[in-house]
Amino acid sequence: MDNVKGVILHGGLGTRLRPLTFSGPKQLIPIANKPVSQYVLEDLVSCGVRDVAIILGDLYPERVVERYGDGSRFGCRITYINQGKPLGIAHAVGLAREFVGEDPFVVYLGDNLLQGGIGKYLERFLKGSYDAYVLLKEVEDPRRFGVAQLDERGNIVRLVEKPKDPPSRYVLVGVYFFRPPAIFEAIRDLKPSWRGELEITDAIQMLIDRGYRVGYSIVDGWWLDIGKKDDVLTANAIILDERAMRDIRGEAIDSKIEGRVFIDEGAKIVRSVVRGPAVIGRNTLIEESFVGPYTSIGDNVVIKNSSLEYSVVLENAVIIGIHGLEESLVGRNARIVRNSRRGIRLNIGDFSEVEV
Repeated sequence: MDNVKGVILHGGLGTRLRPLTFSGPKQLIPIANKPVSQYVLEDLVSCGVRDVAIILGDLYPERVVERYGDGSRFGCRITYINQGKPLGIAHAVGLAREFVGEDPFVVYLGDNLLQGGIGKYLERFLKGSYDAYVLLKEVEDPRRFGVAQLDERGNIVRLVEKPKDPPSRYVLVGVYFFRPPAIFEAIRDLKPSWRGELEITDAIQMLIDRGYRVGYSIVDGWWLDIGKKDDVLTANAIILDERAMRDIRGEAIDSKIEGRVFIDEGAKIVRSVVRGPAVIGRNTLIEESFVGPYTSIGDNVVIKNSSLEYSVVLENAVIIGIHGLEESLVGRNARIVRNSRRGIRLNIGDFSEVEV
């Protein structure tokens, strides 16, 4: 196989996931206790990609470097490229020109998940000798995405970014395959869009207009774009449903562990019920509580005298005396504690959302 390189985009401000993204990029938000972008990296490595560039934004980039290091523990070599301000996907891709050299490469948005990964699409791209290859998915509301217009022969003739009146329901999935140098020449000639960004849709449109070979596949499995709270919960449920296994490495004391539950080392489940699919992180304590299906609980969490399900709880959170917690996303170091008085007392930061 060609020496294919990978480019993971790890920038953006993640405004729709605030306040979680005040303390780190959205691509590090865990799905089933693993960061979204780690699924992306592992997908690339499983396809034989051994050289990966991660394009960093200006939102705690050091946390990304701390997580992935030089890539050796993931079976690859990682190069970090700083983008800084989010000036568009095409701008980020342009920064990877020196890294890519003459090799074909995959651009993979770090907040996307694809059922079954990208292996078969990468193979089609390489065998077809395309200059660019994109993935499409039919969705109910395409207005939030880049949209593809196909002609009667099934060729892509037009791409438009976030249109008010979409020409089809086929949207661009956040995975792109390119061969240099055509894409970099197109990016060089781009002008910023009305959003002030260099749009990858405009760059690919330029390739179409210049007569380059642009192919596509329609994704046949699920595709998840982790942009807001409900996306995190949905992705967490899907991943747990597909991949959760029963593996108890911690302690279960006078407790019932039902179904596919992963309990990591150092965790203690005391006089509680945990019903899978679920995952419990390292050194977490669950006492006198019920943890229901489709719940992921991070490392060093304390949950006492509470019940929750279909939720994601990040590391170092504390939940005490809270019953009926459902469809909730609890951030790092958060405390949810019932007080002894009547009524509700809250200390809530900017952009938080509370339903009681």
